[in-house]
Amino acid sequence: METKLTKLVDKALSRRNFLVSSGTVAAAAVLVGCGDSTSTTTPPPVTPPTTTLTDADYLNFALNLEYLEAEFYLRAATGNGLSSTDAGSGAGTVTGGAQVSFATAAYASYANLIAQDELNHVRLLRTALGSSAVARPNIDLTAGFNAVASAAGIGSTFNAFADENSFLVGAFAFEDVGVTAYTGAAAALTSVANLSAAAGIQAVEAYHAGIIRTIIAGAASVSGASQGYLTAANQISALRGKLGGGNETMLSINSIVAADSTNAIAFARTTDNVLHIVYGTAPGAGVKSGAFFPNGLNGNISVTTA
Repeated sequence: METKLTKLVDKALSRRNFLVSSGTVAAAAVLVGCGDSTSTTTPPPVTPPTTTLTDADYLNFALNLEYLEAEFYLRAATGNGLSSTDAGSGAGTVTGGAQVSFATAAYASYANLIAQDELNHVRLLRTALGSSAVARPNIDLTAGFNAVASAAGIGSTFNAFADENSFLVGAFAFEDVGVTAYTGAAAALTSVANLSAAAGIQAVEAYHAGIIRTIIAGAASVSGASQGYLTAANQISALRGKLGGGNETMLSINSIVAADSTNAIAFARTTDNVLHIVYGTAPGAGVKSGAFFPNGLNGNISVTTA
């Protein structure tokens, strides 16, 4: 069924996908050609072909992450999450989250700005995907942050909506993941239009990450009371590195930018890396859910393969 997405993308398959498909067809032809009605030899088992992921699959994967970020920021900034229209038909529930009582006007402004950006990202991806867009999955902000805090050694619970500093740590948990996820997906996209849109979203996510990282490090450099939040952020960073294949830059006033130290480019993560982070699970195949997504992501990219 043609969707708005197929009108945006070119219909040519990538060379990699063509070779995978051709290889599968060729293998099947060989097996059929070798068949002999008089032979008693049992043919070797045929391994089912691996599903070839499309641009729509990667955009839906990104949409799941944007749902999570939008719910976090909208609830922190306004006390309300996505509308039923923006969440999609049959959307899952969202547990946790509340409007933050910001003591600093600038922080409240940042929260509102980022909340609108994340809402716009959801709308952009849903429009591009059309009827292929997945609905918002079940999201648990309470269990998610508690799982992260426990695994990172911060404590058994963590309320990212308790105050503005806790909000900043919660935002830190998401932003760097978004940047690395879009960077990692870039090579998999076959459409120039989709690649351009993903690069644009990634750039905005990087701006968000820069704001959050700068505030946390800057506050800790002038106030001892803020040092604990910097420590918590770095504990989360260490956990992300452990679960998601490394690619972290510890945060300090002298180390704001998270990037490769040799070429100064953003880190990239595979979909598996990202799934392990948002599910809060160690590397390994077959992980379907956890932490922020109690029932997993929606779409074809939802179970880890490694």
